[in-house]
Amino acid sequence: MTHLDSHDEVGAPAGTGHELEKSAAPPASRSPDRTMLHFLPGDPGCAANWSRSGKVLVLIVGVLLVTNSTMGSSLPGGASAFLASYFDVSNQQQLVLPNSLYLVGYVLGPPVCSPLSETYGRRVVLIVAFAGFTIFTMACAVAPTWPGLLVLRFLVGAFASGPITVVGGMFADIYDDPVSRGRSVAVLIGCTTLGPVIGPVISGFASPLSWRWTFWIALIIAGASWPPLLFLPESFGPVILARRARAIRAKGSKDTFAPIELEAKGVKHMMTVTLVRPILMFAEPIVLCSCLYLAFEYAIFYLFFEAYPIVFQGIYHMSTGVAALALVPVAIGAILASFISLWYDRILRRAKDRQAMWSMSEEYRRLPLACVGGPFHVISLFWLGWTARPDTHWIVPMLSGVSFGIGIELTFISLLNYLTDAYEIFAASAMASSAFSRSLFACVLPLAADPMYRRLGVPWASSLLGFLSLVMAVVPFILIRYGEQIRKRSKFCQHLVEQKRRAAAESQMEISK
Repeated sequence: MTHLDSHDEVGAPAGTGHELEKSAAPPASRSPDRTMLHFLPGDPGCAANWSRSGKVLVLIVGVLLVTNSTMGSSLPGGASAFLASYFDVSNQQQLVLPNSLYLVGYVLGPPVCSPLSETYGRRVVLIVAFAGFTIFTMACAVAPTWPGLLVLRFLVGAFASGPITVVGGMFADIYDDPVSRGRSVAVLIGCTTLGPVIGPVISGFASPLSWRWTFWIALIIAGASWPPLLFLPESFGPVILARRARAIRAKGSKDTFAPIELEAKGVKHMMTVTLVRPILMFAEPIVLCSCLYLAFEYAIFYLFFEAYPIVFQGIYHMSTGVAALALVPVAIGAILASFISLWYDRILRRAKDRQAMWSMSEEYRRLPLACVGGPFHVISLFWLGWTARPDTHWIVPMLSGVSFGIGIELTFISLLNYLTDAYEIFAASAMASSAFSRSLFACVLPLAADPMYRRLGVPWASSLLGFLSLVMAVVPFILIRYGEQIRKRSKFCQHLVEQKRRAAAESQMEISK
């Protein structure tokens, strides 16, 4: 039997499984032996074996929560002029703060929410986080002062960060097949692109009535998302096993435990292992490179909420609501990228069926989409910069959003799927690392949008971002070349390999009995 102490080296959650076996390891209780619970193949309690309807419920809840969260991130984008008038704010950088402080909350939330979901389960973390999101969204609608609104936006963002990272881990719980898991992550990334596009459209058309209606509408949408959330089952295997173990002990079998129950607990363990895990993952070159690339693309996306008004209101003299619609092509591009991803998944499935060598490689299975997405992202920035001028019809620069949407969606689908496949049970922590870094970039870079576009002009400001994007686009090619060697030296990845080896050996022993 494996000593569970080894998990603490990397802050790993306990493994899953439900066969019964005796442990000779030093017991947590005073009993010399203990019975450990694990999932047997096909166990209906394991989230990966749930019915199709059960998985669809999880998918729907994930989509609703992530859409609410990402929509909130850009919600005041179309209300800036009305907020400035109501609160008598004239400084342009201050008007960026309702969005930026929300993203500061995004920075602080993932290192807490994601590891806690790997200790106490996905459901409780999501419910608590979404409750805070709902309450503080309502508070924003009645905010009496500008500083009060900024503080509330920070708090909304902190609670909104929970779904961004936990939902990715939840999808990894229910889909153990890489193709199905890849499709679920594609849906998740689609929501992270669609949500920020919806926010400014709502505020752009609602704010002429009252800027407060922007938040009331967001509250109505959040309220409509609660019923399915309340029916969400727990999907995290170690927590499910812990509940089983407690039920068995309640019936008199005092020496029955789930592996997660024998891990170190308490404040010290939480501070030194659980909450530190996403930070430690930045030491992984794969995580670091992926996070930097995604953070840069994500920051440019949020910079657009400040740059698009400069382009479409400044150059083409559009109203606030109509200028917000200029972001719709980004959503269209994201939808097109989702279809490209599904087409690629069919190619991947056929390759796996014929056991093609490339389909067995983590790098070649996931990263080609990012290799395609990078050029789309670069092209979109030069396209926007050099076609946005009075003598060119507004539809031309607006259509650059399609290329941008395709690029950012393909890159996110590819790299987040790569992280999920490479780190499996650590997927939520890897997602937390990604969310932490990209939110940090996204709350800082938009502050530079107004001075950068005013000083350099639209063509050269966009070109500067394009050249930087061109440099970052080499990341997936580097990972394709060196990713396998990096994973072999990763203690997280090697822990997973060892865990799979032990699970296979235990399963073989069970069959031989």
